[in-house]
Amino acid sequence: MNDIRPIRATSGTNQEGASAHNRRVMIDALRLNGALSRADLARATQLTKQAVSNIIDELERDGFVVPLEAVRKGRGQPSTPYRLLPEGAFAIGLQIDRHLTRAVAVDLVGTVLVRSEANLPPDDPSGGVRVILGLIEGIRAKLSRISAQSEKRLVGLGVAMPGPFGLEEFGDNKWMMPAWQKFPLLETLAAGTGLEVGLQNDAAACATAERMVGAAHGVDHAVCLYVGYGIGAGLILNGELYRGGNGNAGEIGMALLSPRGADGTVLEHRASLASLYQHLELDPSDAGLYERVDALAMARDPELLAWVNAAAQDLRWSVHLIETVFDPQTVILTSGAPEALARLILQAMHPLLQSIAARPDRTLPRLQLGITDPWSIALGAASEPISRAFDPRFSAILKSRAIAG
Repeated sequence: MNDIRPIRATSGTNQEGASAHNRRVMIDALRLNGALSRADLARATQLTKQAVSNIIDELERDGFVVPLEAVRKGRGQPSTPYRLLPEGAFAIGLQIDRHLTRAVAVDLVGTVLVRSEANLPPDDPSGGVRVILGLIEGIRAKLSRISAQSEKRLVGLGVAMPGPFGLEEFGDNKWMMPAWQKFPLLETLAAGTGLEVGLQNDAAACATAERMVGAAHGVDHAVCLYVGYGIGAGLILNGELYRGGNGNAGEIGMALLSPRGADGTVLEHRASLASLYQHLELDPSDAGLYERVDALAMARDPELLAWVNAAAQDLRWSVHLIETVFDPQTVILTSGAPEALARLILQAMHPLLQSIAARPDRTLPRLQLGITDPWSIALGAASEPISRAFDPRFSAILKSRAIAG
């Protein structure tokens, strides 16, 4: 009997000069599938057995994979499965929001090892960066007590904050954190930490977290609809996070709700958590805000439910738009809101509008609930340096082929 399980993996290339891509392909296959033998990896990645053996030996020597106990299947020779070594790499993720900052440290497989948060001075990036650098220093100190190799294996710092980025005119639009947008944030953090620093918007960070450890794990085409202080969509297309030409892909919260745009009302003005706070007259800087909203959602407060039902109308339209434009396998609702509130929103969004996604052969729901954790943005930010260092990139193999040609 042929007992060969399907394995998800990106194809490698046996062309000369593509070893870096093939290392990433191997790590990605182990991340997606768990422990695999060399034969499994060769079959899944379409690499030669010799190429796989060479890469596995290299990854084991470099401390990224570890062999497990040999397994005998049928009458053949026993095979040795390999798994990723979590301590092979570490990264730090940083969320910068309007009133607070959160930082986490993760290992190679996305496990959160350390986390910490602090309040930020309003509209003061110079003072805020001092708070952030102190937070990161504390995270690194705690991480070094967990692993003596953490500093040597720290691959970078990922930062997530509200977008869109790079717009010249902000006016008094506090949604876009204009003071922080104008501040040389990445350069200051790189100089203060000595780490390579990457930036993404908060919706993209949520999508990165979902791809690493959530509902988008192993899904090639997914859109994460993020409902936070603002609203955004993190786009996972062909297994990779799509950022757009200026890092602003998925800024669906900026979409006008009127085709003519006469009143300038955009999606996040009516369906974001900021609009909920305004509706309930809550202070966004209140340290107990999360608990207060959770209690209101658990009690099905009438004023909160009124906002939920109104917001769900606009969010239902956004799902229709996402499905029509991107044709994802699934849309994942993510949020920094309490799970009780996120579930109320999800329920109120049904029934979904008819779209091209209403197919009889679906294997995933059109809309599902993802991570509802206020730390998910920091987790996604931390996952970005891991992804940057270890995930296969289609663009990289194109460059390899161009060089080979």
